[in-house]
Amino acid sequence: MLLQEAVLCATAPSNGTGAGLIALHDIQTGTALASFKQTTSASHSVAYVETKNGIGGLILAAQSDKALLNVFSFQKDQLMSKIVLPEKLTCIAIDPSGIYCAGGTANGRLYLWEARILFSSFEPHYRRVSVLRFTQDGAALVSASDDSNVSVWSMSRLLDEDLQNEIPPPYCSFTEHTLPITDISCGFGPFPSCRIFTSSLDHSVKVWDLSTRTLLTSILFPQSIILLSVDPSERFIFAASHEGSIYQYNLFRKRPDTSNARAIEALGGAGMSDTIRVIDDEAASRRLISVGQSVTALSLSMSSSLLIAGTSSGQICIYDISSHQLLRSINTYKDKGFGITSLATMLKPPDLFGHIRLGDGGVTVQDADPVIPLTTLQRIKDHAMRATHDVPMMLPICSSKSHSSSPLMQEILQEHRYFVQGTDAIAATGASLQSRVSELETEVAKLREQLGAAKGLNDAMWEGVVQKILPREGHNTSTSDVDSSMHSRKRSKIQK
Repeated sequence: MLLQEAVLCATAPSNGTGAGLIALHDIQTGTALASFKQTTSASHSVAYVETKNGIGGLILAAQSDKALLNVFSFQKDQLMSKIVLPEKLTCIAIDPSGIYCAGGTANGRLYLWEARILFSSFEPHYRRVSVLRFTQDGAALVSASDDSNVSVWSMSRLLDEDLQNEIPPPYCSFTEHTLPITDISCGFGPFPSCRIFTSSLDHSVKVWDLSTRTLLTSILFPQSIILLSVDPSERFIFAASHEGSIYQYNLFRKRPDTSNARAIEALGGAGMSDTIRVIDDEAASRRLISVGQSVTALSLSMSSSLLIAGTSSGQICIYDISSHQLLRSINTYKDKGFGITSLATMLKPPDLFGHIRLGDGGVTVQDADPVIPLTTLQRIKDHAMRATHDVPMMLPICSSKSHSSSPLMQEILQEHRYFVQGTDAIAATGASLQSRVSELETEVAKLREQLGAAKGLNDAMWEGVVQKILPREGHNTSTSDVDSSMHSRKRSKIQK
């Protein structure tokens, strides 16, 4: 089938009464592909699992006014299941494999389920848990709260049987923010080699290195930041404010020293003392997108060429990142009493209801892949059930060639390592390259000198052979020919 990118959006009534919906739209045309009704979710309260490996995908939506979790399948427009939760959740997250689900509450409590088994339930924060994010490999969970703290939890510790009766220690905690955390984005790479980005109402976006557990850089904006979206290759970030301003900030710049051929370096990396201020000047205005109304959701396209912004009036605006021009708007929910609460981009599910999946023989959704039967989540810990439960897993297909060992992937990883390294590392690399160039120049000079001596020896040998030996051999050859001719004549006379 042809790959088609779609926008997953969630809406909620602006006046707080009634029900919203979740919908899929074509990112190129804005056409509605599917809608799932009778669900109302706040920001950071919608998560999804894509259809892959022969397992149908799911959409999970924590209800903002009830302790309920609505579960939808891409194969039906009706509610698949309605799960009763221990308490009302303020945010949820699903790991990339779809096995673990995490939820946060207004009291600072954190829940972690594996399939339907409740594995962890503790209070790492003393105020509302605002955002939850899994790292790209699902090996760590990042939680942020209105208490201005960010905690990183290793999944191995959260699932440790020996720590089930106590609060597991976090891998690390960051406390440099001074006001509530509003958004989190996990960077490229496996845990703990990745970086995380956090935004806060204290006007700052901070970059953290999980491998060293330190703050790399703080970026200060003129307004409070409520939403954050980071390019997957970590080239730039978009930070949105309540006032409708979306700031683009590049995470690289040209080096002042242009003697180096690669005069591009990553910004920041100096730690707590490294603070970059974004000032409302002409240069910043060229990287500013003014939506004109309050921005409530933010996302990037899969190719990082489009920026999708949702507003409080229900409008979805799609901008071209290179020119900042508004390409199109999805006005399906505009001025109808709905606000956009969540946005995400994904490939159009092959088992989406109402659409034909083009394959061998034209398979329809009636023959779609099976869906994980998620019908309930435990509200209290049950050690007996946890000891006997089975976790379904799909074993990956092992090919002879690994994607990570391909030349293209190796080149991408090498370029990424160069881009994220600090200024000192780049300077050290430039110094080592300069010393290597000097060594090569010295070696070339020696080789040229030896080549000149060899040419001189070759010329002398050639001159000796041509001017001395060859003429002498030619004289001897002519004399022997004359003697041979005279001898043959004498023999012929004697015979006669």
